[in-house]
Amino acid sequence: MVKATWIDGIGFSAETPSGHMLVVDSGEEEHGGKNRGPSPLECLLLAVAACSAMDVISILRKKRQAVRAYRVEVEGDRVPPGEWPRPYRSIRVRHFVSGDSIDQDAVARAVELSDTKYCSVIATLREQPDVRSEWLIEG
Repeated sequence: MVKATWIDGIGFSAETPSGHMLVVDSGEEEHGGKNRGPSPLECLLLAVAACSAMDVISILRKKRQAVRAYRVEVEGDRVPPGEWPRPYRSIRVRHFVSGDSIDQDAVARAVELSDTKYCSVIATLREQPDVRSEWLIEG
């Protein structure tokens, strides 16, 4: 279970099940943000990037590709400001690989496998899971 505990404004200290901490905030001062950490939607894109990148680099290593550098860039297009909610309407994941004699087919297959089989974050977005909220007043 992820726990997000309010700091102040709209900032939260988030704790993961593995015990890691992350401050989530917003840079939008007019809404109480203090820009102390990534926004929730930035975290979503980060989750896509990290999940896919871990899959792809693992697959490329198994395919014995001599990768020297690798990065993933994820960009999303949202509903225009002023409309609510403002979900992403599309997300683009771009993989940049460099190294000695990198096999184009190996990279294409690694990305395809991540997109269609291994990346749980992308699979979750495609499945559109049922999300339910509950509440409790303590004390």
